[in-house]
Amino acid sequence: MIETARRTVLLCTTALGSLFGAVAAAGAEEATVLPNLVVGAASPISREGTPDDGLPGLSPVTTGGFIATTIVDRDQLDLSRGQTLGDVLDGEPGLTSSGFAPGASRPVIRGLDNERVRIQENGIGAHDVSALGEDHGVPIDPMSAERVEVIRGPGTLRWGSTAIGGVVDVSNDRIPVDIAPGITRGRVQAGAGSIGGGVDGGASVTTRSGSVALHADAFARKSNDYDTPDGAQPNSGVEADGQSIGATVFFDQGHIGTSLTRYGSVYEIPGGEEAELQTRIDMEQIKWRALGEYRPASGFLKAVRGQIGLSRYDHDEIALPHEHEHGDDHDHDHDHDDDHDHDDDHDHDHDHDHDDDHDHEEAEGLGVHGSYASRDQEARIEAEHVQIDTGLGALNGAFGLQLNHQKLSTTGEAGELLLPAETTAVAGFVFEQLQLDGGLRLQAAGRLEQVRVKGTGADFPADLLPGADDPALRDHNLDFLTGSASLGALQELGGGIVARATAQYVERAPTATELFSKGSHHASGTFEIGDPNLDKERATTFEIGIGRATGGFRFDASAFYTRFDGFIYKRLTGVTCDEDFASCGGTDGEFDQVAYDQRDAVFYGAELKGQLDVAPLAGGMLGLDGRFDSVRAEFSGGENVPRLPPERLGAGIWWADDAWWARVGVLHAFDQTRTGLNETDTDGYDLVDAEITWTTAFTSDGVPTLVTFGVKGTNLLDEDIRNSVSFKRDEVLAPGRAVRAYATLRF
Repeated sequence: MIETARRTVLLCTTALGSLFGAVAAAGAEEATVLPNLVVGAASPISREGTPDDGLPGLSPVTTGGFIATTIVDRDQLDLSRGQTLGDVLDGEPGLTSSGFAPGASRPVIRGLDNERVRIQENGIGAHDVSALGEDHGVPIDPMSAERVEVIRGPGTLRWGSTAIGGVVDVSNDRIPVDIAPGITRGRVQAGAGSIGGGVDGGASVTTRSGSVALHADAFARKSNDYDTPDGAQPNSGVEADGQSIGATVFFDQGHIGTSLTRYGSVYEIPGGEEAELQTRIDMEQIKWRALGEYRPASGFLKAVRGQIGLSRYDHDEIALPHEHEHGDDHDHDHDHDDDHDHDDDHDHDHDHDHDDDHDHEEAEGLGVHGSYASRDQEARIEAEHVQIDTGLGALNGAFGLQLNHQKLSTTGEAGELLLPAETTAVAGFVFEQLQLDGGLRLQAAGRLEQVRVKGTGADFPADLLPGADDPALRDHNLDFLTGSASLGALQELGGGIVARATAQYVERAPTATELFSKGSHHASGTFEIGDPNLDKERATTFEIGIGRATGGFRFDASAFYTRFDGFIYKRLTGVTCDEDFASCGGTDGEFDQVAYDQRDAVFYGAELKGQLDVAPLAGGMLGLDGRFDSVRAEFSGGENVPRLPPERLGAGIWWADDAWWARVGVLHAFDQTRTGLNETDTDGYDLVDAEITWTTAFTSDGVPTLVTFGVKGTNLLDEDIRNSVSFKRDEVLAPGRAVRAYATLRF
């Protein structure tokens, strides 16, 4: 079934490419500028209610979506000290970060992370291995983004089962689609900060002449070990750089474009043995992307959109030799007597070849301990139909197909954790939205997805302690059919206030990591054990919300309840191990044993943000803002789900006019005592920040130009901050008092 579906999607993609080619041949020399449709939202249908701009240091309130949404614009990205998406989003209601390392901090949405949060760039997945382990970074730098949109709650229906917790969509101009002929725009930025003496800089330019638009951008950043209230945090430096080029050709009824992007990073892993061994990750990704859109002049279809993304990702875990280091010997016995209930055809397809054509630097005794190589392909086709008058109201909708394929290869110690694995997913989805009288909108959506996961797992004993024989390896070829559906309502209440309610049922197939992990993971300091018998994860979510995006008082409030049947999580067993399973259960081992387990669980919480224009002052506006978020999660037996963020309450005072923006704010995090088994509590803290920017406009050679200078101070009280979400909470402090200054030129 899955192979047939895969061929169908590929044929559709090829046909769509041919269609765009035919349109190109018939296109006019001077293209028509078409209205841009939203492509990053949970629904492919165009949304309303998102302000075009907002205050420079505050994320705007949005009211047009059926699901709670956070938008971080370019002004906020400039102000942020964050080196990763997790850093940038941390502090927004419902959003935290994994806090593992300065170069590896993944977003956490409502206490859910890794394989439940999809990170994507312009609608195409990040195509990395960051969901495989907390130590693995995301190859998307905030400096290359123009906008970050976060969809809190299940984005599964449009993006797949890895979005069961939410979606982080990064938008940029790398394939320009919203620029008029004769326009050139760009940005140059430079910044420096006290965190590790960090410096960063970047530039981008987009131009269009006639029916052709071109884009180019590049960035670089570097920082050394950062300071904490207890002194320098060893082994916490990071370097990153990236480059991209892209082009788009416009036609009377659409466009087609492509881009090529490179991202490279070397970042160190602080804390524990990882710091002692000077452990660092050396990653590189090459990504090609293509998209097209065709809008027929007549007929049932309003628009047809297609995207293709291909990526080549490699990273090496580099460190000093350690006393337990041993050779890469995978000559284990393979037992093929698998009685798993899933379709298991024992297709023995181990590919141990690590396609690694870049040089490994070995300095100061450092060497490559393990390597990961991921080859990813993603294709999606969406068709939006014309508006239909149903008699009850106007019906708008869209439907589509999506294909994802990942082939993961490992060598060295990475092969001890996870042998080569392959995942293929094929899905179809549909969205329909009905506009009724009285400002009421209804939405229904559904998705059906077939997932196949191939890999090799180990037969560990039930008590996860070594016996007389080493666990035998077994090949698996597992099929999962997942289904998801949602109903939503959006009601305009007057005065710009909009209320929303959604009910969703979603399913997620377990990943290769959850199924087949079987050994030590040096960079994260864990000995991970997967379970090939894991079943699908099922979640039923109810959410209500109310918000106002305009006027002198803007706010958004939401509350949610999610029941998981078979929640998959990393369970700390309380056992330690050295590098092989035979060492587990000994005293004071190098690694904490972590087992993937499955239990029913309930997540519930609330989020609130508000912005109030208090009074005019000195030619500008004085205002206040506030935020609150809380998430709790318990297993069916009453125990706490591990690694949850604390409750947080924040407020700020700000002043803004046409040129200046200034704000002082405090975010209080409460003690986190609702910890999981074998976890430690974390103390609360007060995070005080202050920022100021000045912007001036001028015209040079007829080109309007904006110049912005800004300064931001973070953790001004120099608080000891430990991240309750992080596996490194006991070993690593967050950065102490820090200041960052930057300058940006836009034209």
